[in-house]
Amino acid sequence: MVNSIRSEATLEMLDLRGRKGLIVGIANESSLAWSAALHFRNAGAELAVTYLNEKAKPFVAPLAREVDTSIFLPCDVSTPGHLEAVFEEIKTQWGRLDFVFHSIAWASKEDLHGRLTDCSAVGFSESMLVSCHSFIRMAKLAEPLMDRGGSLTTLSFIGAERVVEHYNVMGPVKAALEASVRYLAYELGGSNIRVNAISAGAVKTRAATGIYHFDELLNESQHRAPLRRTVDSCEVGRAALLLASDYSSGITGEILHVDAGLHVAGMVFH
Repeated sequence: MVNSIRSEATLEMLDLRGRKGLIVGIANESSLAWSAALHFRNAGAELAVTYLNEKAKPFVAPLAREVDTSIFLPCDVSTPGHLEAVFEEIKTQWGRLDFVFHSIAWASKEDLHGRLTDCSAVGFSESMLVSCHSFIRMAKLAEPLMDRGGSLTTLSFIGAERVVEHYNVMGPVKAALEASVRYLAYELGGSNIRVNAISAGAVKTRAATGIYHFDELLNESQHRAPLRRTVDSCEVGRAALLLASDYSSGITGEILHVDAGLHVAGMVFH
């Protein structure tokens, strides 16, 4: 899969030369954020990339080098000051920012694997902080650096719209994220800052493996989707490139489904 992503990335037609973007959420080569970064870089963008912590750094550092990252910093959004330090470095080195790609989400195993009914207040708050409020914070920090306009994109999933068994607490958290996209789009539109989300189909990433019976979800998606298949990370990366480019200059507040049409199937996963 990684090789196919890289070979397709060499064929970019959209031009991001001169653009500067921040990518938050690369964990390894299977990350959707990594596919997005490849497409951004191959289109000519200069990138800032973050990694969660020292444990994650060895997996992310080689990828950051591959896309000639200008800024490479730790960013745990639950640690005070981390996110602010990233944006301060962007301000110091670049003085501006053109796009942000946000691809982070988290829930404790107990809350992810348990019923929403049983989710603790602390667990729900922590999941919202990392998965949703971090995007709002990024919008606030990016706004003064996007004085010529810009694009903010985050990742969602069909579980925000309808019940996906075993998605549990992440369903309402992603629903809040999608609502935040609409409100941010409304508030920042006057500054020509566009805010959108990609609702990606089931792709086998490290985060996805935390969902019980994920292989069953993949099989069901392939059966139910109008295209009779799942999507791959490259397709999500191309959508991210589109939303960062001028070809989507009239699109904001949108939840772009890149899921082989699964969202129109009208079904509840079991």
